[in-house]
Amino acid sequence: MAEEIHTVHTPVADPAALGLAAFALTTFLLSAHNAGWAPDFIWIGPAFFYGGLAQLLAGMWEFRNRNIFGCTAFATYGAFWLSLGLFIVLFLFNKSVSTALGTTGLNKDLGWFLLGFAIFNSYMLLWSTRVNRAVFAVFLFLEITEIILFVGFFLAGAGKAAGADWIKVGGYIGVATAVVAWYTSAAVVVNTMAGRPVLPVGSPMWRAAAGPAAASAARA
Repeated sequence: MAEEIHTVHTPVADPAALGLAAFALTTFLLSAHNAGWAPDFIWIGPAFFYGGLAQLLAGMWEFRNRNIFGCTAFATYGAFWLSLGLFIVLFLFNKSVSTALGTTGLNKDLGWFLLGFAIFNSYMLLWSTRVNRAVFAVFLFLEITEIILFVGFFLAGAGKAAGADWIKVGGYIGVATAVVAWYTSAAVVVNTMAGRPVLPVGSPMWRAAAGPAAASAARA
């Protein structure tokens, strides 16, 4: 008689705190630059190693925890920062790229880049209602930031002076996004350490219906 083999999946520590913190700091630096407060390029290093690599790792650990939402969100935005950082480095240090694009072309490309991620963020915003209110707030502020920024970069790419104002407003909202993400990260850390709610994150806004689908969502 064949011996049955049972596989036990041991969860890792909740990587959401790391993923949210990495997203928050990198978003803060770039947004502070867009708002006109911080110097240019201060965000590029963190885009590769914190917002990029650390957030990508958090996504893979969420994959290990069978959290489809966290895996998709963190891995995607980790790739966002790696892609954006590489694009800007190529523009700065590759003469053929910078010559071909110019400032106007750069702004148009950034507009398309942000539009694509705003589309992704739109459905993740909807599904975040199944997580908690703090996570929903992160995606809501991020949605507003991305929409304002892609409009601003498209306007700047078309030579419209109003583009700079839109980008600056996007910077302000981006800083607020970072603050919300930092709060949510802090809540995950302290609530996990205390074993009870210390910083409130709110309940899910949309609960799954009863049945097998609900069980699957609960595992996620």
